[in-house]
Amino acid sequence: MTTSPQETAPPQAARSGHPQRWLILGVICLAQLTVLLDNTILNVAIPSLTREMGASTADVQWMINAYSLVQSGLLLTAGNSADRYGRKLMLMSGLAIFGVGSLAAGLSQSPGQLIAARAGMGVGGALLMTTTLAVVVQIFDDQERVKAIALWSTVSSLGFAAGPLIGGVMLDHFWWGAIFIVNIPVALLGLAAVAALVPESKHKAGDRPDLFGAVLSTVGMTAAVYAIITGPEHGWTSARVLLPALVGLAVLGLFVLWELRIEHPMLDMHFFRDRRFVGAVAGAVLVAFGMTGSLFLLTQHLQFVLGYEPLDAGLRTAPLALTVVALNFTGVGAKLVLKAGTPAAIALGMTLVSAGLAAIALLGGHGYGGMLLGLVVMGAGVALSMPAMANAIMGVIPPEKAGVGAGINGTLAEFGNGLGVAVLGAVLNSRFASLVAVSAASLPAALAAADSAEEKARISDAFAAGLETSQLVGAVAVLAGGLVAAALLRRAERAQAA
Repeated sequence: MTTSPQETAPPQAARSGHPQRWLILGVICLAQLTVLLDNTILNVAIPSLTREMGASTADVQWMINAYSLVQSGLLLTAGNSADRYGRKLMLMSGLAIFGVGSLAAGLSQSPGQLIAARAGMGVGGALLMTTTLAVVVQIFDDQERVKAIALWSTVSSLGFAAGPLIGGVMLDHFWWGAIFIVNIPVALLGLAAVAALVPESKHKAGDRPDLFGAVLSTVGMTAAVYAIITGPEHGWTSARVLLPALVGLAVLGLFVLWELRIEHPMLDMHFFRDRRFVGAVAGAVLVAFGMTGSLFLLTQHLQFVLGYEPLDAGLRTAPLALTVVALNFTGVGAKLVLKAGTPAAIALGMTLVSAGLAAIALLGGHGYGGMLLGLVVMGAGVALSMPAMANAIMGVIPPEKAGVGAGINGTLAEFGNGLGVAVLGAVLNSRFASLVAVSAASLPAALAAADSAEEKARISDAFAAGLETSQLVGAVAVLAGGLVAAALLRRAERAQAA
């Protein structure tokens, strides 16, 4: 076993920060924003894909989940690779892979091709998400690092929320493939900037990548989410649902056993002995669950139920992003975290996210006013809770494991993203199917097959009721998770003080 691995980096980076650190941070944030936008930008294109590709609801869910699940399965391995082989090398590799995957996605002609391209983009996204945070830690000194990570975290929050707005602008002027093609010039610019500006750094004795662990985690999560997505279609007790569910649980169990036995695990399971880590994990997963799942439902609500065009729908989600940016860039969120403490900040933030989801469900069914209130409240909760949880997670991870720590943080967010779309989408499908007997795979297809205006109205009302139910389920899950996370963190702080 080695002691603390030595870091190879330019001397000025270790003493007082890299002389071009703020310019490098801008490049890193641009790459980070592009990756995170692709978690939500596809949501606003759901109606277009449904019409032009004939994609079913399950197809659309897999277009979204293929990206997030591949990314989440590889984040920890990507962090290990960056620490061992070089963060600049992995950052450039991620940009190149992400650009090629974006080109393939934009030129796709079928749902299957788009799903495969999105999976490829997930590989590049995994490399980018881990190396960006590791490079930030490398180029800033101790005094400026907190501010830099806060800005990085703000961009992360903005990426999840701004996707529908940017997607709406693109779809209003171009075909749906443009939401992917636009990534290519950004990737090329990022490659040139990283090559010229970012210094290389790595541990001379970094951990070996846990490739088998990456395979186990990816297979296990994919099988589990597949069961959730297909449950409403095939029945929760059918073999086509129970078999992948059991396979997913078994493979994830094997993943835990494997990680406990190997010398260089992808995820050190001993972290789960720390209540701070467990509390932050629960909160991070459920905030991502609530945000991504609600945006998946919200864009359909705005377009299918309220009748907005893609651009109008995207603009109407902007208050969520603007609230996050306003609170984080002005420093209000950070000040509240410092004043109230991490447990109280997480509890308050998650409560606000839950209240925002409930307001959208109960007040936004017949107009935009109630939805606007819910979006602003949600944004305030995200701005408060996400930085607090990121700090809690990174505070438990040893400094020499910066890449792995970034991988853990990203994995939790990505797992929550996929889980939110899968679970809340499944609740929507189940509720919709229980209210109307339709054989169509999507709402537009069901409306097209309707014989009368009354039947169309009944189908639309059933879909709206399904949206309301699924949003309330998300609200309850986020609230419960926030209270549990805060309680665990509070107990950990009291134990340390004692």
